[in-house]
Amino acid sequence: MDETDGAGTGALPPKSVARFVERARAAGLAPAPVLHEGSARTAEEAAARCGCALGRIVKSLVFRGAQSGAPVLALVGGDRRLNTEALVGTLGEAVERPDAAFVRSVTGYAIGGIPPLGHDQKLATFIDKSLLAHETVWAAAGAPNAVFEVDPRALRDAVSAREIDAA
Repeated sequence: MDETDGAGTGALPPKSVARFVERARAAGLAPAPVLHEGSARTAEEAAARCGCALGRIVKSLVFRGAQSGAPVLALVGGDRRLNTEALVGTLGEAVERPDAAFVRSVTGYAIGGIPPLGHDQKLATFIDKSLLAHETVWAAAGAPNAVFEVDPRALRDAVSAREIDAA
């Protein structure tokens, strides 16, 4: 068993996955994380591991408000590239890409395993409308080798995400 926040492959999940499950349940979801032997860190790796189309993978992209410094989360389909102008137009301020230390400090998770909810701090959250076209989507579950399947509308509601057209 790996008791660290790493991507353990033992019988029990890493602490970060257990923390995610607890927080997701508190938000009204019932995730069933799947731990893979290999990485699901990128959208392409996750789609291959889950056996699904790239558009059914949720990328959790963390930004920082350029003026406020507040954390912002964009949930985007794995087959799309975020048009940050769409995000800026809805958010009302410019955004910048923070460093890995900032991302970990606000989410509690390492890049490559950031789930779409259950973070250490409240993040203004936006969801790409393309994700809502699917019955279910797959997202990171707190570690680079852990994913979970979820109804994207239930996810949107659980995090009070505002819809955007990310492309």
